[in-house]
Parts: sequence; structure tokens; C-alpha cells
Amino acid sequence: MFCPECGSTDKEMVGDVCIDCFLKDFQMIELPKRIEVEICSHCNSKLEEGKWSDEFIPEEEIIYRALERNIKIADEVSNELINLEIENFKGTIARCYVEVVGEVHGAQIEETHDCEVKIKKTVCPTCSKVQSGYYETVIQFRADKREIKPEEYAKADEIVERTLLKQSSSDKLAYCPQIAKLKEGYDYYIGSFKSGKKVAEALKEEFGGIIKESPRLISEDKSTGKGLYRVWISVRIPEAEINDFISYENKIIQLTSISKNSFVGVDITTSKKHNIPMKNMEDIELVKKADEVETATIISKSPQFIQILDPIDYSAVDLDMKEEYDKYNVGEEVKLIRINNIVYLLS
Repeated sequence: MFCPECGSTDKEMVGDVCIDCFLKDFQMIELPKRIEVEICSHCNSKLEEGKWSDEFIPEEEIIYRALERNIKIADEVSNELINLEIENFKGTIARCYVEVVGEVHGAQIEETHDCEVKIKKTVCPTCSKVQSGYYETVIQFRADKREIKPEEYAKADEIVERTLLKQSSSDKLAYCPQIAKLKEGYDYYIGSFKSGKKVAEALKEEFGGIIKESPRLISEDKSTGKGLYRVWISVRIPEAEINDFISYENKIIQLTSISKNSFVGVDITTSKKHNIPMKNMEDIELVKKADEVETATIISKSPQFIQILDPIDYSAVDLDMKEEYDKYNVGEEVKLIRINNIVYLLS
């Protein structure tokens, strides 16, 4: 066939022209001379197609990704190899060099392009929230019918900090912009609801107790029409502590451990072990604190009774003999607890 551009009749034709004339004006790739990329000046996340990435990306990687994203390879190209280089980076502008090697209709060709990538520094919506002290959740750390101890507050602070640090690898709103120290307890303001729930669960893991959520409508998203909520999460830890005495289902139980899911204790009259679900916390009554345990002296023993000297009025008190009391000797000191004017010897 005859090439209308060069007159050649013995070369491979590509469309209406020969391969040489085709390649003379052919470009393997299209690339803008200038590319603008928006990145957050605080976290280096990148705006792409109207969405912010959640990952931290180094600026050089952002530039290479911007080049790759804007390169358009012609359909006729095969076995292409693309080399990207940043020649220099001054201020917010990176001057880049792009080299392409590929095959087009059996011919191997090379091509080079220059491109500028401009970095536009801005603030992403998440970092804007962090700067403004934004929060989605308030953790209300409370104790049931008692004051929280200083050491419990210190432990709670440690748990909140540790949990948020762990969450921060996947949640940029895992932070606490404010702690309100109220008479009834601490309020921890948490950036995201997801991390707030993790904090509440971690507090319950340590102290036990009951978690309750209370969402409150604060405004409406004008773009979607959906309500925007904040969630108050109450973490109410038990009134009773380890070694305290509680009443539950007509039993007097001394607590031996408290976990996130249950109370464990021993019936002081039968020595039987009991496991009480944490969800039943409101059915538990604290009857005596551990520091109310008294010390008495054994003054006599018989097969039916063990007699102790009451430490209050020094009167003799007879208690029914139990197998576990066999180990005690006359003159030995023992522990007792007085509940509703009844004396219980602690084995």
C-alpha cells in the first residue's frame, strides 16, 4: 500500500499511514504538565476524588502516586516499563521525570516527559475536628452508691490513655480532648464513638460494673439530612469491693473476686461458692465493708458449740460448731463479722 505522508510502498501500514509515520507523531502516554495534590499538613492524608485517605503517606510517595494516577497509556502500547523520578523538590513543587519504554506494533520505542507536582497544604476534616476539640462520646465513670477512690481514678486514667493509644493506629479520633472532674465521677470526652466504646469496655474489664448508652441528637447533617448524635456511655462500677459482704437472694456472701461479667464469693454460713452475673448488680445489697471485720478470742469448744469472747462487751457468745471450726484452738484469735446483730465466724 502507498503511505500518503512519505510515499513509502514497502512498509507495514498502521491505518492509513506507514509504521514510521505513525510512530513519528505517536505518544505512548499522556501526562499533564502540572498536577496539584491536596494533603493534610497535620497527618499527611491525601484528598483523592473527593475522599480523604485515612493512612499516613510520606510526601514522596504521594508524588509518585499522583504521577501514576495521571498517566494514561495508549491502547497500542504493550510490555511497557515506566520509570518515575523526582528530579528536585523545592518548597511545595516537585519537578519530575517520567521515562517510558514499550512496544508499539512490534517496534520498541522510548519516550520521556517532564511534569510538575504541586503539593497544596490544607487541613483534612478529621484533623480539623481534633483541633477544635470535637468529640462523639462521653464516658461517665461512676461508682454505685459510693465515692470513687483516688487510686481508682488513677487506674481509670491509665486505662483510658492506654486504650486510646492502641486505638490510634486505626482511628485518628482516638483521643481525649477533655476530662471533666465532677463530684460524682469523671467524664472522659472521646473523639470517636468507636474508640469510646473500646474505652468503656476496658474500664468494665478492670472494674466490673454495668454499661449503659444514651444517644442524644445534637444537630442535623445539612448535606444528607441525617441526624448527628453524641453518645453518653455510663460505666457504673459496683458499690461492693473484694472482701466486702453482700446480701443476694437471702444469702450473705463475702466477695473473693470481681470480673467484668460476674461477682464471685462464698456464703459465710454454708461456705458454698457462688457466681453472680454482673447484670444482676442492682439486685445486690452491700451489708458490710471488709474493714468492719472484728477479731475475737475463742474461750471454749464442745461438740455442739464454739464459744467466743465478744470484743464489744466481753460477753460469751455461743456459735453452732461447724466442721471448719475444728482447726481452731481455745485461746486462739478468730475473725468475725456482725450483720443485723448476728455474729458470723469467718473460717
